[in-house]
Amino acid sequence: MSQPRIAVLGAGAFGKNHIRIIHEAADVQLSGILDSDPTRAQAAADERGCPVFGTLEEVAAASDAAVIATPTITHAEFGCRLMELGCDVLVEKPIAHDEAAGQALIDTAARTGRILQVGHLERFNPAVTALAKVVSTPLFFEIHRMSEFSPRSLDVDVVLDLMIHDLDVVLSLVGVMPDEIRAAGIHVMSEKVDIANVRLQFPGGCVANMTASRISTERIRKLRLFQPREYISLDYSRQDGARFSVDANRSVSFAPLAAMKSEPLRLELENFFECIRTRQQPRVTGKAALDALKVALAILDKIEEHSKLVALHVPGTP
Repeated sequence: MSQPRIAVLGAGAFGKNHIRIIHEAADVQLSGILDSDPTRAQAAADERGCPVFGTLEEVAAASDAAVIATPTITHAEFGCRLMELGCDVLVEKPIAHDEAAGQALIDTAARTGRILQVGHLERFNPAVTALAKVVSTPLFFEIHRMSEFSPRSLDVDVVLDLMIHDLDVVLSLVGVMPDEIRAAGIHVMSEKVDIANVRLQFPGGCVANMTASRISTERIRKLRLFQPREYISLDYSRQDGARFSVDANRSVSFAPLAAMKSEPLRLELENFFECIRTRQQPRVTGKAALDALKVALAILDKIEEHSKLVALHVPGTP
């Protein structure tokens, strides 16, 4: 397949970034755009000189693959149908709105032999790629992901909107699912949870503390990792980090985390393009994404338990 034809479903804020990169890529073709808003779809298509699709069948007839950047509730419906029609798919995170829908995507990919990649963008952050090469025995994570309030993605909680990035990164580095979850969260600006704090404990004793907020006064994307005789600090936004090591003589050494800056979304899509051609498994598989979703949903259950406990002791708490 010399130049795979790739469609984009969803011409919203993030879908437009997919459209831009696919249009700019020399080794693929932007086959067209589908969006629930015909006016928005036409405007995006006119800008890039490609067709507008009206149905999934039209998408499949003109495309080898598709990026699904539509609301989470539609991921399984659209993804499964397109794979059944012969398209490889990249589904934005989270993989689906619940476990059953995520599993349906995985099962359909296996049955049809199609590529299923999930858009956990931070896995392609050069700093995270560099971190993965030096992690040995992670013992403790401290992670903060904070954003200013925006009406975007208010159809999901902050756990599924923001924290799920860090859940995926931690699960990929630790290699096992947590065996204990504690969590608390509240809604402030929306009907969903807007700020959450989570503690995960893994078999072997590794602990991850995470805070995610979409009502912060500033944007923060930071991860700190402690492992035997080493502390690593990473800034997702700057795509850099530092390693502090202690030798047997308690001498401290410092080294930057070797990372060559690049646009993570471009790297993610390049991985998708390569998988379409070679039929290799993507870096973020459906199973990895479903594991992150399972933990995220378990966290939301724990937040609900905590909210009920608070309501019993704080008069007037909703």
